Amino acid sequence: MSRADDIFIKMCKDILENGYSSEGQKVRPHWKDGTPAHTIKTFGVVNRYDLSKEFPILTLRPTPLKLTVDELLWIWQKKSNRVSELKSSIWDSWTDENGTIGKAYGYQLGVKHKYKEGEFDQVDRVLYDLKNNPYSRRIMTNLYNFEDLHEMQLYPCAYSVTFNVTGNKLNAILNQRSQDILAANNWNVVQYAVLVHMFAQVSDLEVGELVHVIADAHIYDRHVPIIEELIKRESFEAPKFEINKKIKDFYEFTTDDFKLIDYKAGSQIKDIPVAI
Repeated sequence: MSRADDIFIKMCKDILENGYSSEGQKVRPHWKDGTPAHTIKTFGVVNRYDLSKEFPILTLRPTPLKLTVDELLWIWQKKSNRVSELKSSIWDSWTDENGTIGKAYGYQLGVKHKYKEGEFDQVDRVLYDLKNNPYSRRIMTNLYNFEDLHEMQLYPCAYSVTFNVTGNKLNAILNQRSQDILAANNWNVVQYAVLVHMFAQVSDLEVGELVHVIADAHIYDRHVPIIEELIKRESFEAPKFEINKKIKDFYEFTTDDFKLIDYKAGSQIKDIPVAI
C-alpha cells in the first residue's frame, strides 16, 4: 500500500466514525437541485508526506497528473484568473460574466509588492528568497487578501504556503481553510507536491516534506457511500515521479515535464456531484 493511500484511508475513516454532522443546521453549500449539501467534518487535520520517499498520489483511484499540473501552472506560473486558459472544467461553476474567477488565486500571486530589495510578486519573491535567503523563516505566500474578497468568485480554499529549508531540503506547509475530501484532497496534495519539486529543482535544493493542514476536512452527504466503497479498494505501490531535470527556470516548466512511471490505480469515479 502506498503511504498516500494509507493516509487517505485513515483520514476518511476518522471523519466518518468521529466527525461532526451538519444535519439540522443551516448551511451555505447546495446541490444543483437546490437541496442543502450537508457534511460530516473533522476540524484540524494534519497530514505529512515525505516527498523524498514517495510521490503522494492515490492508487485507490487515479488522479490525473497533467490536469492537476495544468491548474497548478495556471495559478502559480501564469498567475491567471481566466477560466478559458484551463484544460479542465473545475472552475466552470464559479466563472463570472467576464470569464474569470475574479481577483482570486493566480490574480493574487501576480500582484507586485514593495520590498527593500525591489518589487516582486509573491511567486518571484519565493524564488528570490530560496536562492538568496534559503534559511529565512519568512518565505511564504498568502492568497487570502481581505481587501479583494468581495471581488472573488470563491474565497481561496488552499490559501497559504510556508516554505522552509532544513539542511538542503525544501519543506512546505499548505494551509487550507476548507476541503471537499472526495473531490479535492488528492488533487491538491499532488499539485503542491509537484510545486515543491519545481521550486526545489530551480533552487538547487532537494525535496523534503509537504505538510497539509486542513481546518475543515469534510465529506459531503452524497459522497459518503462513494468514500466508503473507495477506502475498501485494493491499494498499489506508489509510482515513481519524474521531473525534467533540464529545467532550471520556474517559468519554463510545462505539463509535459512531469511523468509517473508504473502508475497503477483502481477505476476512476465518474460524475462526482459537486456542491456549490
